[in-house]
Amino acid sequence: MRMESAFEIIAEPNRRAILSLLVSSQQSVGEIERQLHMPQPTVSKHLRVLRDAGFVESTVDAQRRIYRLKPQPFQDVDAWLAPFRRFWSAHVDALECHLDHMERSRRTKRKTKEKTARPKPRT
Repeated sequence: MRMESAFEIIAEPNRRAILSLLVSSQQSVGEIERQLHMPQPTVSKHLRVLRDAGFVESTVDAQRRIYRLKPQPFQDVDAWLAPFRRFWSAHVDALECHLDHMERSRRTKRKTKEKTARPKPRT
């Protein structure tokens, strides 16, 4: 699959919502309908696109069709994104340092307040 095609497929919000549901567990069409409040024809249309592109696969269980994610297209997208990670990983690292600093500062302020709020022992 061309990477442009993969991005076009996952760019559609309803398809992303379906993929997000399937991350946690496999789902039937009916379960997807109920959770996303989408009509059955809409869910089926998006599932067909996702299945044709290789993002999901289905099995038949009695009269239900159960959908689950297939890892390969996501691995392909991840591999394509790998060279670009350096652009945001530095920002994520800086954010982590900033949050750590804020937490240390908050703890220090709390300890200072506790010390000043304690009554001094009488001698």
